Amino acid sequence: EGSTRSFVCPYHGWTYDLEGKLRAARYLPENVDRSAYGLKRIHVQLVHGMIFINFSDNPSSLSTLQSDLDECLKPYGFERAKVAHREHYPINANWKLMVENYIECYHCAPAHREYSRSHSRQAPEAKAAGLKAAMIARAEAVGLSRKSIDCFGSSSSQSGEQYFYDRYPLYPGYKTGSEDGGPVAPLMGEIKDYDGGAADFQVGPVTYFLAYPDHTVVYRFLPQDIQETDCEVVWLVNENAEEGKDYDIDRLTWLWRVTTEADKAIVDRNQQGVNSRYYEPGPYSQMERFVIQYVEWYLNRLRSEGA
Repeated sequence: EGSTRSFVCPYHGWTYDLEGKLRAARYLPENVDRSAYGLKRIHVQLVHGMIFINFSDNPSSLSTLQSDLDECLKPYGFERAKVAHREHYPINANWKLMVENYIECYHCAPAHREYSRSHSRQAPEAKAAGLKAAMIARAEAVGLSRKSIDCFGSSSSQSGEQYFYDRYPLYPGYKTGSEDGGPVAPLMGEIKDYDGGAADFQVGPVTYFLAYPDHTVVYRFLPQDIQETDCEVVWLVNENAEEGKDYDIDRLTWLWRVTTEADKAIVDRNQQGVNSRYYEPGPYSQMERFVIQYVEWYLNRLRSEGA
């Protein structure tokens, strides 16, 4: 965030250039090789303006992901979007419980009344088939290609890439994820109008996006300890949108604040239940297929690393 011409360590004042090379260090002996003390390099890759960082010495490539998601993400103009708001929610649970909660909507109807009155994800897909057909019919007219409607993903154990994309319909009367169904910000990127839908997509195991025509919500689930997770939520809007004029923060963030607060409560209690000596895993429901796919990918990755 921001810009600089150099990086200066606040401890001893060593100064590095933008390539990470050590440029200045006071009172070092003449025989010290300064080229050996540059900043550590890590792998960075750009996906439509979003910066993805991997600390592994041998990271998975995002090339297939970029190829598959390119047409889906292009209409939103993420490389030109701006951060409108950011919040952090401390979750007293293991990160995997929070991820599983996010990728299944079996719990939505009983736990999220605000979300469930507008998003068809809260019911089995077959019940929204007619709404999805109407959404698909509007796609090209509003600037979304047919590919941006299709559901697809990858759980390749060979490449290690983990990504997913799906667009689904909102209920009639709702153009976006808001309290009254009305727009909360200017349309994003190249999108020309509302198609009555929203897109879920995932990049990597802990980063998720919910994209509406007028804003996008980003979730990151960052493990802090075995039973502590930082849930970071970021709201993106069109680069030209001005707070107070084009969008109101409370109205923009309302749905996913109340939903995340409810999720924190149920996931915190879920962890307490898992910790109980009486805990026994139950069967998956028909609405938890994304959880099944995720767990299978996760286990395959562990096996491929010899864990």
